[in-house]
Amino acid sequence: MRIVVPTEENGYLADEFSKYATGDDVYGGQPVKSFPIKLHKIPKKTQTLALNLIDFDAVPVSGFPWIHWVAANFPGTTREIPMDVSRTNAIPHVHGRNSNGGSLIGNTDPAVYQNYTGPFPPNEDHDYSLTVYALNTKLDLADGFWLNDLLHQINGHVLDTATITLRGRV
Repeated sequence: MRIVVPTEENGYLADEFSKYATGDDVYGGQPVKSFPIKLHKIPKKTQTLALNLIDFDAVPVSGFPWIHWVAANFPGTTREIPMDVSRTNAIPHVHGRNSNGGSLIGNTDPAVYQNYTGPFPPNEDHDYSLTVYALNTKLDLADGFWLNDLLHQINGHVLDTATITLRGRV
């Protein structure tokens, strides 16, 4: 499987999906417009797709990897996840919690903690790891699930995965 996310010429994720988003692309001080994802060479028996976006460079700042996006149960026939799907639900899917919903941050607004929240590196450029999973089943998850719930449920159901690194600028 292969995934492609368009980036700016300098290799960074476009401003509208990250720290420098403006206007309607920002909610609660966070960039909230999810980027488009093109999918190639998905296994034929794929029933659903799931994804996560994690900032491992956040560890020195927060003490743990920062979860920016978790989503599951995109139809297996999906070949492009459109821009802003996290808010529009243009392709129906189940919305997981990002790190804003954890007890250390404690955000109570599902529009913030249960959708995409874009890169916002506080100290230096960060690398963000996007992983897409091709699965042979629909997962038993409801909106608001946690990343560990996803990881437990995909065990034994992964047909293929693909991971790319996206850059976010300070």
